[in-house]
Amino acid sequence: MFTMSSYSWIGILLLGLALLRSCSSAEVTYDSNALIINGERRIIFSGAVHYPRSTMEMWPDIIQKAKDGGLDAIETYIFWDRHEPVRRAYDFSGNLDFIKFLKLIQDAGLFVILRIGPYVCAEWNYGGFPLWLHNIPGIVLRTDNPIYKNEMQVFTTKIVNMAKEAKLFASQGGPIILAQIENEYGNVMGDFKDSVKTSAYVKWCAQMAVAQNIGVPWIMCQQSDAPQPMINTCNGHYCDQFKPNNPKSPKMFTENWIGWFQKWGEKAPHRTAEDSAFSVARFFQTGGILNNYYMYHGGTNFGRTSGGPYITTSYDYDAPLDEYGNLNQPKWGHLKQLHAAIKLGEKILTNGTRIDKDFGNGVWLTTYTNNATGERFCFLSNSDANKDANVELMKDGKYYVPAWSVTVLDDCNKEVFNTAKVNTQTSILVKKSDDGTTNLNWSWKPEPIKDTLKGEGKFKASRLLEQKDLTFDASDYLWYMTTVDINDTSIWINATLRVSTMGHTLHGYVNKKHVGYQFSQKGNNFTYEKHVSLKNGKNVITLLSATVGLANYGYEFDMKKTGIAGGPVQLVGKNNEIIDLSNNLWSYKVGLNGEKKRLYDLQPRIGVSWSNGASKPYPVGRPMTWYKADFNSPSGTNPVVVDMQGMGKGHAWVNGHNIGRYWPSFLSNADGCSDTCDYRGDYKPEKKCSTNCGEPSQRWYHIPRSYLNNKKNTLVLFEEIGGNPTNVSFQTITTRIVCAHVYEGADLELSCHGGQIISEVQFASFETPEGTCGSYKKGSLEATDVKPIVEEACIGKQICGLKVTKEVFGIKSIYGVSKPKLITTNNNGVNRLAVQVTCGVSIS
Repeated sequence: MFTMSSYSWIGILLLGLALLRSCSSAEVTYDSNALIINGERRIIFSGAVHYPRSTMEMWPDIIQKAKDGGLDAIETYIFWDRHEPVRRAYDFSGNLDFIKFLKLIQDAGLFVILRIGPYVCAEWNYGGFPLWLHNIPGIVLRTDNPIYKNEMQVFTTKIVNMAKEAKLFASQGGPIILAQIENEYGNVMGDFKDSVKTSAYVKWCAQMAVAQNIGVPWIMCQQSDAPQPMINTCNGHYCDQFKPNNPKSPKMFTENWIGWFQKWGEKAPHRTAEDSAFSVARFFQTGGILNNYYMYHGGTNFGRTSGGPYITTSYDYDAPLDEYGNLNQPKWGHLKQLHAAIKLGEKILTNGTRIDKDFGNGVWLTTYTNNATGERFCFLSNSDANKDANVELMKDGKYYVPAWSVTVLDDCNKEVFNTAKVNTQTSILVKKSDDGTTNLNWSWKPEPIKDTLKGEGKFKASRLLEQKDLTFDASDYLWYMTTVDINDTSIWINATLRVSTMGHTLHGYVNKKHVGYQFSQKGNNFTYEKHVSLKNGKNVITLLSATVGLANYGYEFDMKKTGIAGGPVQLVGKNNEIIDLSNNLWSYKVGLNGEKKRLYDLQPRIGVSWSNGASKPYPVGRPMTWYKADFNSPSGTNPVVVDMQGMGKGHAWVNGHNIGRYWPSFLSNADGCSDTCDYRGDYKPEKKCSTNCGEPSQRWYHIPRSYLNNKKNTLVLFEEIGGNPTNVSFQTITTRIVCAHVYEGADLELSCHGGQIISEVQFASFETPEGTCGSYKKGSLEATDVKPIVEEACIGKQICGLKVTKEVFGIKSIYGVSKPKLITTNNNGVNRLAVQVTCGVSIS
């Protein structure tokens, strides 16, 4: 028998009440000015985080950093191809456990926006459709086709029922406040040239979704004809001019493209923190109620999930949280401050009336007023890309508004934020080599291709077949093999093998000899041409076609052919004599023998032996070769990457986990590079600037810590075109330099991550400093003894801060003695503090 104090009973009662609240249902409604959750009028900041692009172990940290960044919600797609790789055979394990992901979001106190699709685009392989869907006879995807609609409804219902069983909809007490059906269909429906069928499909999607009875609103992005009760929403870089098709619907920005994706061979895109914030502030100035960042954390395209084609393995997206989950500063911090500033006016924005005033030259004042209380909240924007503005607001004061910026005014008379004034820190992350992973001992094994070089396939056809129809996307590789009889070598001794292919890379072999490799520069069709020498009698021609992700977007993207479908395949001899092999008898084989033998597995494979340095050196520059090396886990907790410098193209596995395609030999286009990186209304960020011109499109590849063992680990590479593993090494990501360029009146906040402390103040100047992080210099005016003040506040600390005011730098002295300081005003009356520090050793 036991007794319990009254305090224990109170604790249980309070716990019970908390559990009751967490399980109580929430009504989600809306009007044109607010999303209304349980009667509370809200504006929502959301960010996209795709669960398969990270790991279960990374989810809690990513979610917490999203919350710390001022988000109210996290948005994610549901990825059909990953969950139903085989028809009616489902997988929701590991990083595909979206139920666990959504519950973690709920545990953090955030909402969820669930974009079921089930077409996702997302730079994901085949737009998220499973390949078996494409191969169903009579199916036509994304139109009023009964076969497709049935499959779409079956999968949508499956996902909805799983969420219902877990009580994840707000109507059940869960975190899901909005759900999406279809995705950006309005962008392509006009290309179908059958408005009756496309319109019928859109209406069917809406009816099917509403019939799911989930108890929260449904949305359709980029769908101007979305039928009621669907809410149509906007995707883009700027959506301030967007208007919903129903005046009673709220204005939602479901994809604010915070950066852009990287493609093999293209420059790395970048979107500034200033322009990102401008887009958000203008959206809320013009009546927006929900902004979702695409992406907030982009992550990694593990395995063969990247689509496009030619999307890199990294899906960093220049997002506020980088590929590894680190804060991308200053973007993360600048947006956090913007969120806090706009939230100051949430009740006024969602309850008040709006008045706009045009000052000319792109300057607008928007005043929101709560008529019941008289409270005000204002946005003052300058959309001129080149000219700053000085604006006098009658009794509310004078304001300097830089070009292409928005000032947020609390009570319309106090500046709390300006999108062009970045006061948060800039962090420079570096890759640090791990001494324990250098000088790897490599084993190697050639890809077994004797069968294909002999022309031995698994099935035959008297025509050239489409690649994905045969592979079902189980492999990037498809072998095409045929023979040709030659009776006059004088014509064919110096011939040309010419292949028109819709694949992305192609290897050619003639009579067991490799005659060359060729690839498409942009993932489009190309013509392969190599000189060959044929012999009298039977000649065996073997072609290996490879894809680098399947098309994911556009009208009938699913019908875009891959491989050598249709050809022609020709031999061109002396005097331009041609033998067309297109209608020959062709043998086919899907994939590599090494894939079938699972050479990337940790378990020894029966009948598989590897050569090593004890027998003979590993080959360099040899195509179609497997490499294997053991390594120790890098110490610490910082993110781990493998540097693939020196390798050509292929796939990589760590402890059996496919970490993605690698292609460091594909260099980014250096043409038209610019350091400006300033959009200011430009809708093509990938054309704007780059940080890797003329360098590998991607050199470093993420290895999640959860993939690693405490001791021995194994890296396996399949090298397709020939590389040198000498320089392959493992590195960790750490912060080396932290900078801040803070305007007077704001707070200086500096922090090192990973347990590091600030070890040195490299630069500190107050008044008119110039330059950017890494290249600061003193301006024409400067207060004295600034550096000692910053050193006193920051040295030896992981996080430090101080208020940037004249008093701090004009009176206070580290030595306790007041000294005269040169204090003037500049930059329209605003002084600035520039600081650069080094993050040094970790705290023990």
